[in-house]
Amino acid sequence: MTDLRPGDEVLGSSWPGALATPGTFAEFTTVPATQLITKPASLGFEEAAAAVISGLTALSAMRDVGKVGSGTRVLINGASGGVGTFALQIAKAIGAEVTGVSSHRNVELLRSLRADHVIDYTKEDYTRDQRRYDVILDNVMNHPPSKTVRVLAPTGIFIPNSVGNTGGPFAGLPRTARAAMMGRGSTDVRFVSLVVNRENLQALAALLESGDVNVVIDNVYPLSQAADAVAHMLGHHARGKIVVAA
Repeated sequence: MTDLRPGDEVLGSSWPGALATPGTFAEFTTVPATQLITKPASLGFEEAAAAVISGLTALSAMRDVGKVGSGTRVLINGASGGVGTFALQIAKAIGAEVTGVSSHRNVELLRSLRADHVIDYTKEDYTRDQRRYDVILDNVMNHPPSKTVRVLAPTGIFIPNSVGNTGGPFAGLPRTARAAMMGRGSTDVRFVSLVVNRENLQALAALLESGDVNVVIDNVYPLSQAADAVAHMLGHHARGKIVVAA
């Protein structure tokens, strides 16, 4: 049974695809009703398309994995990207003190998203920071995990969240593996598990409708330029999300 009807505008995803028709840039697909909710009227289709996977990943990282609450000191490396912009805003909505790491050109973006502190990695190495953090979400993995955890509080949580970095789509795998090995020692290393269900979608939709979280879109490409959109994504310099529109 479902409350959805033919013609409804929906928010959701076919991830992980086990019960859905696989496809990329498809005009039509099938998705289990348990992975869809009614799209909030205030949310445009481009925003809705951009919100789900990165938004739910960030929600899981902050709410479920990091157990972020009021006063939690959070550092987000790659704070200007898709997951990063959502994680920053979600952490702030929960009441955390957030430090975002980005390049110089994205410093003002992070400030506009209400980051408490911004580190420009072109001028400062955050692994040498004097501050200590309760939660570190690393979306880039451009530093060895052993250096990143130097700024982790003794009871802090390290969340590696990238299989790639600026060196290529799989360049971050060795560091992610090393981070996982560190979790067998004294460092609390945890990974994000993305779950697309109605409960999580409703929680994300509530944040979007409240205005506490906004979808940051770098660029919208027509379907005929999907290859350019993918190339833009693989460049690892997008601010927020990249959207392909029909």
